Amino acid sequence: MQASTFPRRDSERIFAAQQRFSFGKSPEQLPGPRRYRTAWISDTHLGTRGCNATALLNFLRENDFETLYVVGDLIDIWSLRRGIYWPQQHNDVIQKILRKARKGTRVVYIPGNHDELVVSFLGAYGNIDIKENAVHVTACGERILIIHGHELDAVVQNVKWLAFAGDVGYQFLLSLNPLINFVRRRFGLGYWSLSAYAKRRVKDAVSFIGKFEAAVAHYAERYHVDAVLCGHIHSPAIREFGNITYYNCGDWVESCSALVEGEDGNLAMVNYHPFSASSQRKVAVAQMTKSE
Repeated sequence: MQASTFPRRDSERIFAAQQRFSFGKSPEQLPGPRRYRTAWISDTHLGTRGCNATALLNFLRENDFETLYVVGDLIDIWSLRRGIYWPQQHNDVIQKILRKARKGTRVVYIPGNHDELVVSFLGAYGNIDIKENAVHVTACGERILIIHGHELDAVVQNVKWLAFAGDVGYQFLLSLNPLINFVRRRFGLGYWSLSAYAKRRVKDAVSFIGKFEAAVAHYAERYHVDAVLCGHIHSPAIREFGNITYYNCGDWVESCSALVEGEDGNLAMVNYHPFSASSQRKVAVAQMTKSE
């Protein structure tokens, strides 16, 4: 797998507000597993039918890391309370993460709102650390605050019943995607996500995402860091808010994306969505538009 990277803090240029994605070479065209200094994954939602465990396993098998951050919602306890769904592939994901930890990868697990019960087990367990948040220092010395992001979600914090109801609605939309895409394939059309479309097009959802990103960046200022990285809203992004860079590593339900750090400290977004291109696994690289 190959992912191009972008320089950080160019003194003459700043990141523009909107990212663009372009497709790179397929993993079949590239040699061996790639090794990264750090990787971040979030919102895998194991225990739900929407979890794309196959894509996540491909990512974990084809890449090695010195440090792997699991940025919340690894296991969807909310969904498991409504009914048990746990196929073998979901078990394989857990085993793969544990195997990487046994082989020397440092795993930092930051619980989210769907797996908040794990907060009761904060501490170090061999190569696995469970923390409420963390500060990561890149190879080039930049400090990145790592949080799941639900801390800044007013609905999750103050109106939990509404958050539960919203989750049920989101799962319903996800459940319609296979049927919709079965029909689209019959007509020779590509993959399309109803849930992702609703999230992008509904005015209130778009407004929420924008306000959430700004709130997370503002929250990070109190930690005196250069950047903040989160998940939670299933919307991969890299943006600038004043002096703070906002990263969202996406999810493994719809975007199937992760952030990775190379040995030089540069960060890149990679995409493993099985329907992102004609090949079963393409790599989408986050390319930032720069302006003077």
